[in-house]
Amino acid sequence: MKRLRLQIAFFIAVRVVLNTAYRMVYPFLPVFARSLGVDLRTMSTALTARAAAGAIGPLLAPLSDRRGRRFGMTLGLGLFTLGAAAPLVSPALPFFVTALVLATVGKYTFDPAMQAHIGDRIPYGRRGMPLAAAELGWSLAFILGVPAAGFLVGRFGWRSPFLALACLGFAALVCVRLFFRADGRPAAAAGEEPEKAPSGHVESYLAVAKSAPALAGLAVILFASASNEVVNVVFGVWLEDSFGLKLAALGAASAAIGLSEFGGEGLVAATIDRIGKTRALMIGLAANAAAALALPLAGRTTAGALIGLFAFYLTFEYTIVGIIPVMSEVLTGARATLLAFNTAAFSLGRAAAAWLSPRLYGAGFPAVAAAAVLFNGLAFLALVRLRRLTAGKS
Repeated sequence: MKRLRLQIAFFIAVRVVLNTAYRMVYPFLPVFARSLGVDLRTMSTALTARAAAGAIGPLLAPLSDRRGRRFGMTLGLGLFTLGAAAPLVSPALPFFVTALVLATVGKYTFDPAMQAHIGDRIPYGRRGMPLAAAELGWSLAFILGVPAAGFLVGRFGWRSPFLALACLGFAALVCVRLFFRADGRPAAAAGEEPEKAPSGHVESYLAVAKSAPALAGLAVILFASASNEVVNVVFGVWLEDSFGLKLAALGAASAAIGLSEFGGEGLVAATIDRIGKTRALMIGLAANAAAALALPLAGRTTAGALIGLFAFYLTFEYTIVGIIPVMSEVLTGARATLLAFNTAAFSLGRAAAAWLSPRLYGAGFPAVAAAAVLFNGLAFLALVRLRRLTAGKS
C-alpha cells in the first residue's frame, strides 16, 4: 500500500505537467494569438484540432490492456515530450498546433493507463478516493502550472513554457521506466472476479460498442465536457472584454479556478464512495447547470464573475472526476480501452464546443451560458439511463 501511495503522488506530479500544457492555452489565448499573428477564430480552430486529437486515445489504449500499464504510460509521456518540444523548432502556427495535438495525444494515452493501473489494484467500493486524488493534478495545473507558465511567458517569451514542459515530460518518462515494474495484463482488483480481456483492438472496440452502460457513460462525459468547454474557450476573452483584465490578472483568475477544481476533487474523494457514485453525479450536474445559469448575472462585476466561475468549475470538476471510478468498473477486461474512450468522448465534446463557443459569444455571453445548461441537461438524461443499467452498483 505504501508503494501505491508513492505512485499516486508521482501520478499527481506528472499530471500537473501534462495538464499545464493543456490548460495554459485558455487564459493566455489572446497572448498566444497575438504572438502567432492570428485571430480568435483561427485559435479556436487550433483548439478544435487539439480536442479532436483526443479521439486517438482509443487507438492506443488496447496496447495498455495487452502489453501492460507501464507500456501505456511510457508511450504517452514520449508523445507528450515530442509535442512540447515542437514550438522550439519554429515559432510558427503549424508547430504550435503540432504541440497542442501531440501533447494531447500523449496526455490521453498516459491518463487511461494510469487510471487502469489504479483500478487493477483497488476494489470498486474504495476506488473513488484514490482516483480522485490522482485527479488533483488537473486543478494543481491551474493553481501552480498556469501561473508559472504566465511568469515564463512574460519574462522569456511565449515558447519558454514549452521548453520547461518538454524537460519535465522527459524526466517523468525516465522515472516510469526506472521505478515501475514491467507488467502484462494485470488481474482484477483484489476481491473481484477477473473479466476476460479482448484479444485485439477490434475485439476491444466491439466490447465497448456492445455495452449499453459504456455507451450511456460516454454520452454523459461527452455532453458534460461540452457544457464546460463552451465557457472555457471564451472566459479569458470575456474577462478581458468586460473588465480589461490583463496577463497577471488572468493568471490570478486561473489560480482561482484551479482552487475551485481542487475543492471539487477533494469533495469527490471525501463523499463519492460514501453517498453512491451515480447519485453524486446527479447532484454535480444539477449544481453545474445552476451555476451556468447564474454566470451572466454574476458577471456584472469582476468579483461576481470570479465567484461565478469558481462555482461553475467546482461543480463541473465534481462531476467529471466522479464518473471516472464508475467507468473503471463497466468493462474490467478492457479497462484501459474504455477509460480511453472516456477521454475521447471528453475530447469530442470539447472539440464541438470549441468550434461553437466563439460563434455563440458573438451573440453575447448569455448565449454561452444557455448552451452550457442545455448540454448539462443532455448529460443528466444519459446519467439516468446509466444508473438504471448499473442498478446493482453504487
